[in-house]
Amino acid sequence: MIWQLIAAIFAGLGAAGVGLILRQLSGKRLPRWIVPALGGVGMLGYQVYYEYSWLSAKQQQLPDSAEVVDVERDAMWWRPWTYLFPLPVAFEVIDRDDVRTLEADGQRMVEFFLYRFEKRVLERVTHQAYLMNCSAREWVPLEGEERRPNRAALQTIGADDALYQAVCEAP
Repeated sequence: MIWQLIAAIFAGLGAAGVGLILRQLSGKRLPRWIVPALGGVGMLGYQVYYEYSWLSAKQQQLPDSAEVVDVERDAMWWRPWTYLFPLPVAFEVIDRDDVRTLEADGQRMVEFFLYRFEKRVLERVTHQAYLMNCSAREWVPLEGEERRPNRAALQTIGADDALYQAVCEAP
């Protein structure tokens, strides 16, 4: 967080410097307010760039075996441009190296961890173990140290869902 603040300050100083140079080159015909205005635009521009590049920066930090299965995007009223281009605020990942395949009653079962990365004031990462029945297209969270299925939370999943394809149709 501190590095983003420092980067925003330097982006503002750089843009203000451009405004100062433009004012000098124009023989001081440009108004004086152009310098702080360009400084503010530089800081705002960096912040918008950082928020939209957060997803790709986080994905580059993941191991090669990780696969993004869902990206959540949202619009915020205090950021009106997000209504045209929704901002990535969270994404979910599975790690192919941690996927375990089981056979039970002639049905293919897959046990895996689903990691959720959320962009907040402080970034948050949560994980949950799941068991997916690939034959019946059902999945259930595993709870406790023994990883017992919570049958009350049983959900069905479509064959075209990215999570199903990543877990059940992967080699």
